[in-house]
Amino acid sequence: MRRNGTDVSGKIDMVDIAIVLIVAVLIVLAARGSVKHFKGEGPCCGGGSAAKPGEKVLNGPVMKRRTLKIEGMYCQNCAERVRRAINSVDGAAAEFVDHKSGIADVKFDRNTDDFLVRKAIENAGYKVISVS
Repeated sequence: MRRNGTDVSGKIDMVDIAIVLIVAVLIVLAARGSVKHFKGEGPCCGGGSAAKPGEKVLNGPVMKRRTLKIEGMYCQNCAERVRRAINSVDGAAAEFVDHKSGIADVKFDRNTDDFLVRKAIENAGYKVISVS
């Protein structure tokens, strides 16, 4: 006879042990995924593996460069979203975007206002901390 997951003699049932082991394995897998996510090594943001688009080619010679410090990039997929946001601005091209350092290097082939790049990045869901 069983009562509250144990038989009458007080021994734990094998089914209960199996359930506890399955839950423990799921917790370990979830923890490992979370650690990878926060270290910027796993896919996040609805990502998967982030495919790198081709580099944007500017129409003219590079007239100026800017380095942006960006907050909120946690993985390579985030960096690719920032790259696409920068590349959507006419006259600007992302030269380097790194989620680990939070840095984006941007080159311009015309006198494009830095505000346009900042606005594009912020519309993509990230915060520009500084422009130098």
